Amino acid sequence: MHIRPLEEKETATLRQAAALMVAGFARSAPDYVPDLESALDELKSLLAEGCLLHIAVAASGEVIGLIGGKSAYDGNVWELHPLVVRPDCQGQGIGRALVAHLETLARERGAMTLWLGTDDEAGLTSLAGMDLYPNPLEPLRAIQNLRGHPFAFYQKCGFVLVGVLPDANGFGKPDIFLAKRIGSVPEGAAGS
Repeated sequence: MHIRPLEEKETATLRQAAALMVAGFARSAPDYVPDLESALDELKSLLAEGCLLHIAVAASGEVIGLIGGKSAYDGNVWELHPLVVRPDCQGQGIGRALVAHLETLARERGAMTLWLGTDDEAGLTSLAGMDLYPNPLEPLRAIQNLRGHPFAFYQKCGFVLVGVLPDANGFGKPDIFLAKRIGSVPEGAAGS
C-alpha cells in the first residue's frame, strides 16, 4: 500500500474514492454520501475548498482508503475530514497509516492540533437518542461505544474527546468532537 494525493483530474480514481465513501459511510453516517453522485460532489467540493485529499492505494491499484485535511485558525489547527477505509480492509492499519500521514502533513505546515467531528446518526453510542441539554458534557464523560462507533478508533490513535454538539443531525443525533496535539509544546509553556 502507498499513500498519495488525490487530484480532481483523475476521473477514474475520483470515482473509486467516491464509491469507497458510499460503502464506508453507509453504516455510521448513511445520510452523508448516500450515493455515488453525492460522494463525487462532496469530493469535488472538498478539493475546491482547499482540502488536501490523500488516498491509500493497494498494490493492485485499487483505492482502499481516503483521508482529508483542511487548515483553520491561521494554520494552527487542521480538521481531519473525511476518513474512510474500505470495509473489507478495515482492521489492517490503513486508517492509522492515513491518520499518521495527515498528522505529518499538518505538522509540516505548522499545525499544533488536529481535530475532527464524528457524527452519531445511527445510534452507535450512548449519546444517541437522548436530550443532551442542559449539560452536554456530563453524558460525554460517560460515553459508551454501543456498536462500533468510530470515536473509539480515534482514541486509539491518540485523540481525546473535547466536546459534543447536541442534535447536530436532528434530535438525538450528536456530533462528537475529538482532538490531538500534533505540534510541540514550547519550552516554558504552562503544563509542559
